[in-house]
Amino acid sequence: MSFIKRLMSRAMVAVLALTATATVAAACPNWNNPTVFGSHTLQAGFLPDPYIRNLTAGGRIDLRNCSPYLGPGFVVARPDFRLQYRPSPTGGTSPTGTLTFALQATSNVDTILIVNAPDGTWYYNDDTRSWPTRAVPFTNGFDSSITFTNPLIGQYDVWTGSYNRSSNNPARLIVTEYNQYASTVSVRD
Repeated sequence: MSFIKRLMSRAMVAVLALTATATVAAACPNWNNPTVFGSHTLQAGFLPDPYIRNLTAGGRIDLRNCSPYLGPGFVVARPDFRLQYRPSPTGGTSPTGTLTFALQATSNVDTILIVNAPDGTWYYNDDTRSWPTRAVPFTNGFDSSITFTNPLIGQYDVWTGSYNRSSNNPARLIVTEYNQYASTVSVRD
C-alpha cells in the first residue's frame, strides 16, 4: 500500500473516532438545552421554604459514557429543571448560608442527582444519608441531595436520574435554604 493510501486510511480512522466521540458527548447531560420540567426563579430568603417541584427521575443516557464522569446512573440529555437563584432585595444570599437540592422518589427507584452550578462546576450525589423531617419525610434511603454552602447567585441546572436504567419514575425536587437533609455532598466550604 502506498504511503498516501496509508495516510488517507489513518486520517479516515481518526475522523471516525472523533465523530463517535462527538456523538457520545452530544448524548450526555448538557446545560445548554431547554429543560424538561421548566424553570423557576427564587430569591434568597424565599418563602414558602421548601420549594417543591413534581417531576420524574431516570433516563436512558448511561453516565459511564460521558465526560467528565460524574458517577453511575442514567439521565436525559436536557436538564430536568433550571433554578435561577437571585440575591435578596438587600443584595444578600441565603439567610442560613446554604442552598440544598434534594430528590425524593415517590416510587420504588434509587435516585441520583446532578447539579451544574453557576460557575460551571458539576456535582453528583447518590444515596444521601438523611433523616425524616416534618416538612419532607424521606422514606426509602435511596434519595439524593446536594447542599451548597455560601451558594453562588445564578443558574443551577438539575438532572434527576436513576441508578439503574429506567424512566418516568415519579419524584419530587425539593429546594431549601434550611439544611433539613444530611447530605454526603457539601460544597463551597
